Amino acid sequence: MPISDEKEKSDSLLTAVEVLATCSNGTCPTIYASNRGTVLVQGYTVSADAAVGVGVTPPVGEQVVEIPAELLAQAFAAMKGQ
Repeated sequence: MPISDEKEKSDSLLTAVEVLATCSNGTCPTIYASNRGTVLVQGYTVSADAAVGVGVTPPVGEQVVEIPAELLAQAFAAMKGQ
């Protein structure tokens, strides 16, 4: 994606709607669709040491989160059907 598109996204007000969650109280892994055409993922933070230990090194400003694979598959199906 061109840098100018990234800048435009960072300048626009972010809003999101829940697509799918593994619970009903908002304290569990959840997938959201944003008004920017992106997806927000709420999950369990993977420590930097654990991430690097499996070969994942996120750059500054990014984090690795873990969610159930089934949640991702179901969210993809739900979003594809919209």
